Amino acid sequence: MLNKEEIEKIIPQRDPFLMIDKVEEYVPGESCVAYKEVREDEYYFKGHFPGNPIMPGVLIVESLAQTGAVAILSMEENKGKNALFGGIDKLRFKKQVVPGDTLRLEVKIIKKKGPIGIGEAIATVDGKVAVKGELTFALV
Repeated sequence: MLNKEEIEKIIPQRDPFLMIDKVEEYVPGESCVAYKEVREDEYYFKGHFPGNPIMPGVLIVESLAQTGAVAILSMEENKGKNALFGGIDKLRFKKQVVPGDTLRLEVKIIKKKGPIGIGEAIATVDGKVAVKGELTFALV
């Protein structure tokens, strides 16, 4: 289990844009399972949407990307690098995420070639799929 301070030793994102709270397990270069506690006081709920707060889908995708980054950037040869979006494919939003939800974020690296890779990503709440798709990353 990794806490926020340990996550920050692997990926460069910081509050308020660090979108994962803890890592349950990870295998460098292969996979990562992380969690995001969706709190009522998150900065984006002020405007998305007043009276009906819903976590923006793009921020769920960012949470998944950061989860995948833990898997990739924890590899010894990638320490100090950054993983940037190269593409988003087959992405589907299946469930709204609201304050009080706990996002379970899982990314499995399914392809790597040089500095480019693809991760199969799924975010769930209480076992129900919220977001699913493939994320392409580029190491820089």
